[in-house]
Amino acid sequence: MGRRSHTGTLCTWLNGEFVGEWALPRHTDASFTYHAGWFASAAFRSLSLSLPAVESNPAVKGQAVNNYFDNLLPDSEVIRRRLQAKFKTTGTDAFALLAAVGRDCVGAVQLLPPGESPQGIDTIACTPLDAAGVERLLLQTVASPSGMAPDDEDDLRLSIAGAQEKTALIRHDGRWCRPLGSTPTTHIFKLPPGLVGNRRADMTTSVENEWLCSRIMAAYGLPTAHCEMATFGVTKALIVERFDRRLASADTHWLRLPQEDFCQATGTPSSQKYEADGGPGMMRIAAILANSSQRDDDLRRFLSTQIVFWMLRATDGHAKNFSLFLQAGDRYRLTPLYDVLSAWPVIGHGANRIALQKANMAMAWLGENRHYHAHAMQRRHLVATVLKCGYGASPETLVDELLAQTAGVIDRVTGELPEDFPAALADAIFEGLRSSARQLAQRD
Repeated sequence: MGRRSHTGTLCTWLNGEFVGEWALPRHTDASFTYHAGWFASAAFRSLSLSLPAVESNPAVKGQAVNNYFDNLLPDSEVIRRRLQAKFKTTGTDAFALLAAVGRDCVGAVQLLPPGESPQGIDTIACTPLDAAGVERLLLQTVASPSGMAPDDEDDLRLSIAGAQEKTALIRHDGRWCRPLGSTPTTHIFKLPPGLVGNRRADMTTSVENEWLCSRIMAAYGLPTAHCEMATFGVTKALIVERFDRRLASADTHWLRLPQEDFCQATGTPSSQKYEADGGPGMMRIAAILANSSQRDDDLRRFLSTQIVFWMLRATDGHAKNFSLFLQAGDRYRLTPLYDVLSAWPVIGHGANRIALQKANMAMAWLGENRHYHAHAMQRRHLVATVLKCGYGASPETLVDELLAQTAGVIDRVTGELPEDFPAALADAIFEGLRSSARQLAQRD
């Protein structure tokens, strides 16, 4: 992303335990060096699959180090510049920004200066917000730097990856609160992006779209992050419950759960998150899942998800939108799904719409060639890909089981729609599912 503007060291902590140091020397490669005490910890695990922890050689060097930390930040350069202006950092590179906002990252990582350690990790410290306070925070999230409220000592310093405007809060005692100190956030608030992409596709209903897609994925039996729609004043947001947080057994504090996305796991920069740009595709991810602690279940979930993504025309299912829980002892497993949006409501002709032929999938389906164009996909491409990904059971059965569920999924989710839900949006997504199911039912 941004050019390096910094040299120095940041210390990495997981739930109060010192893991190691990220160093940016002036004239040599970046490095991450695991602390000797981390290897003896009951919580020991590598920070990333791309940064293996080896006690006899604790220093990892090279571009994978920078890529891992850079992927903790938003993809959007516009959002990074806004963070730079807000926190007065020297640049938009990962080191400069994470030095300012790395205290609450995706997963369990906390980044602090040398000599500083997390304080109050075994307590919950936060300031309650009323609806107006939440709306004010949401508006500040998208405000230009000149329109931002002055920073104060309680200013949220958190890093959430992705390309969409978002912030995060903690839910405590039934109220939304601003976390203080080392208290982590528990929910992410996502705002509608408006018009996006070169074709200025209209995503003003992204909150409703993502909520509906989450209900559809769950109805297919695919674990998905729980979310809800809410309005604060006149500001609409999707509130997503973080699955990388868990309340400690005594309910005294929140634990951060280590995780990483597949760009981090493969050492891939966020600029290559799409397979067509050099990022990991289905076969590479399937090869990683072959060593999952829940191998069979994870591979089935991943491949089923890809099929439903095609049916939904969920074209943004790139490597950053799939993640792994990192477990003790260097085991790992797939996390729930997140960030699922259907393109069906914006597919068509006219302003702010995408032609059917232009809707491309984030990962290719395989046949004699690689297939990204959603409209040209056929059942045989899905079956061939499932086979090449090492799925042990029948690929035909996997497809047929999803098709058999589709009518029931639509009926069930239709019954869950709020009365004021935009009918045109729901109709477009449901009809897209039906037409995709009819297409897949044709054996070529």
